[in-house]
Amino acid sequence: MIKERQSSRTPYDADNPILKEDLQQILEAGSWGPTAHNMQNFEVLVVDDRKTLKDIGAIEFPTSETFIRENYKQLSFSEEELKRKKTGVLGTMFPKSWLNPVFVPDRADDDETEHPTMERHNSLLTCPTLVMVLYDAGRRAPASEGDFLGVMSIGCVLENMWLMASSLGIGLHIVSSLSGAYAEQEIKRMLGIPANLSIAISFRLGYPAASVKYLRVRRDLGDFVHHNNFGNKEL
Repeated sequence: MIKERQSSRTPYDADNPILKEDLQQILEAGSWGPTAHNMQNFEVLVVDDRKTLKDIGAIEFPTSETFIRENYKQLSFSEEELKRKKTGVLGTMFPKSWLNPVFVPDRADDDETEHPTMERHNSLLTCPTLVMVLYDAGRRAPASEGDFLGVMSIGCVLENMWLMASSLGIGLHIVSSLSGAYAEQEIKRMLGIPANLSIAISFRLGYPAASVKYLRVRRDLGDFVHHNNFGNKEL
């Protein structure tokens, strides 16, 4: 299941809701994710009201120029290149306007049909369920200045939910743009999220409308494992 898990970037079937018992299994899996000092430094907000999803999808904010520039650096433009690098993703997963090291605004002619694994923002939330993991910086482990361990804990919670969703045949796709400053401010106001909580991770849950498999790569153990001394690759 760990190796089969992937980001389901395709459009989801909005008319095929997730069963309540399946959603509860996913959320319970998250509750058992390890958190620093067992502080359980998160709240979870589930949104499945269609009007609310539409309102969130209607929030307007520009594509991040920093994201476009830094995203370009880790793209591969062929499967052979990706297999050689062993890190990053294929450029074909993104809109054409993102495949340039120089930022250009989203173009009207950038047709979604040319990159079926990527939904544009105006249709990003065509899914039955949106889940937000809210981070509470006030619940941190003792003497953990900066709460690095707390942020790692949120990742553990996400991984548990992701694996459970995959095991149930439910697609999951991170919507990182909803954690941006402007979008987060609007969503917190819209949904009544307390000021002390921040939107750490948002993700779509649903049944993909199309089955899309893409090449996933990982480094070999010998590329990153060191034994007793850094640089000693003999394990």
